[in-house]
Amino acid sequence: MPNDFNQQVIDEFRANKGRVGGYFEGARLLLLTTTGARTGRPHTTPVGYLPDGGDRVLVIASAAGAPKHPAWFHNLVANPRVTVESGAFTYEARAVVLEGEERDRAFARAVEADPGWAAYQAKTERVIPVVALHEIAQGGPPNINASSMGEAIKVVHDAFRRELALIREEMSQSESDAEGGGGDEEGGVGGEEGGRGGSTLGAQLRVNCLTFCAGLHNHHTGEDMAMFPFLADRHPELAPTLARLREEHERIAALVEDLRQVVTAEYPDPASARTEVERLTAELEAHLTYEEEQLIPLLDAV
Repeated sequence: MPNDFNQQVIDEFRANKGRVGGYFEGARLLLLTTTGARTGRPHTTPVGYLPDGGDRVLVIASAAGAPKHPAWFHNLVANPRVTVESGAFTYEARAVVLEGEERDRAFARAVEADPGWAAYQAKTERVIPVVALHEIAQGGPPNINASSMGEAIKVVHDAFRRELALIREEMSQSESDAEGGGGDEEGGVGGEEGGRGGSTLGAQLRVNCLTFCAGLHNHHTGEDMAMFPFLADRHPELAPTLARLREEHERIAALVEDLRQVVTAEYPDPASARTEVERLTAELEAHLTYEEEQLIPLLDAV
């Protein structure tokens, strides 16, 4: 059973579709359900995660630098199939413990984004594990944590809003570090040459941006191919609205590509990346708000 603190976080996370306050406010958090190695019973734990592009995220078995691995890590080693709750989605995943250089690169990215991970490693003699959670593809639509089609749209949109807000905050910090001349002067985790210091984006921040861009592209593609035709068949009067939404998808796709090009440059400039994020944020927020106003009442009626 989760301890009282964890259970409060779990309850708040589920009630608010991934939003929590207190200690975890503003953090990337998921709920990880493993199968007990000895008991065979499900155990749910809130854990921080790192975006890692594609169909996987990374979790780190730090246990705040304790001398032993956390129980959830032992569980997933014994039973690698786990359940992940992201706030918007619930899905089954396959846990893979990273080894060797792959683990070291992932942990270095984590430290670059948050030095607290290094502090945890310094407290313990064990090598803190990094685990990749690979989403297991399922047939049919994703399992969205919502009770109606309209609520599903709002839940997914809010997840994009939260992630983009985190990226904007990270961009601000990166730009501030650049102005202050911080960073690793002998070459950072992301492979930057020595002497550039904080004048380029960190590797994990770049991954965060690219993961967001890919997720937004997939969401809009799904709407264009499934939801919009569904609504067009049942509501011919929506034709002008759907045409506008598709045009907005095209404009947003162009902004996403501009951001992708900036963050994948050899030496991404924090100020340029921040500019592209702000442009994308303004266009996307207007789009999401209009879509919610126009489509949620109809979807809820369905």
